Amino acid sequence: MTHLASLFVLLLMTAPVYGQASFRTADGHPDLQGIWTSASVVPLERPASLKGKEFYTEQEAAENAKRVLGMSSWERLGSQAPEHYNMSQYGLDLSQAKVASTLRTSLIVGPEGRVPPLTPEAQKRIAERAARNRGHQFDGPENRPLQERCLIYSSEGPPMLPSAYNSNLQIVQDADHVVVLQEMIHSARIIPTDGSPHLAQSVRQWYGDSRGHWEGDTLVVDTTNFTDKTAFRGSTANLHLIERFRRIDKDTIVYEFTAEDPATWTRPWTAQIQLVRIEGPLFEFACHEGNQGVANTLSGARAAENVSK
Repeated sequence: MTHLASLFVLLLMTAPVYGQASFRTADGHPDLQGIWTSASVVPLERPASLKGKEFYTEQEAAENAKRVLGMSSWERLGSQAPEHYNMSQYGLDLSQAKVASTLRTSLIVGPEGRVPPLTPEAQKRIAERAARNRGHQFDGPENRPLQERCLIYSSEGPPMLPSAYNSNLQIVQDADHVVVLQEMIHSARIIPTDGSPHLAQSVRQWYGDSRGHWEGDTLVVDTTNFTDKTAFRGSTANLHLIERFRRIDKDTIVYEFTAEDPATWTRPWTAQIQLVRIEGPLFEFACHEGNQGVANTLSGARAAENVSK
């Protein structure tokens, strides 16, 4: 049976049972199944104005949530462009999403709340990569970002991060596997929990190679074997991720990841995100079908070149 067929079987056979007081599966492990959202009003990195402040007071957290939810979609996305259509029609209105309540001022934990500095090696590597592509950004599809080409989406993980929209995922599990199905780009990560070893180091994948095991009531997922093309925040193929999933109540999973790559960051760093249960369903994100984005970008570049001749 193919991985895809196996996924569909799991989706059909392992529907979550929320009536269980202990939220456990038949084999005794915590039941992580359900449809969840990672939507958040908290940024990955702590704003400079909150330096040294890891947690809000309850009043400050409420005020921050009100402020972020009241922002226009263009403001949240960092654009100054005026809204020219109803963003709520396209899932970009965060006020329509279910958002976890948290006192954190950044998803990254610790007193600094920032991604650690890049190593000199990483700074050089990233600068050289940018220099090689400078002036060639529109030569062909291979020069366009992976996200634009629908190969991977930066937030779907691993590690998983809130997205501008569609921050939704479904978890299904059986005795030997946990599957994380993302709404964004609709990728499915199949995580063996049967004690099987990682793939050979010669095998490199967009999403790496994930292996899970249980430590008490926490699912711990170890991911290696990334391709150097993934480059999560500038990382190399030696990126190493440890993720932890812990269900704390009927509606909440605490998701935490630690990222380590000595060739990229001066030290490992950890972020914590609350996954909140939603009713769903997930909708198919057909990124490739009917997608004219890359074709239009490249044809526009060719037209601009003809004009400049």
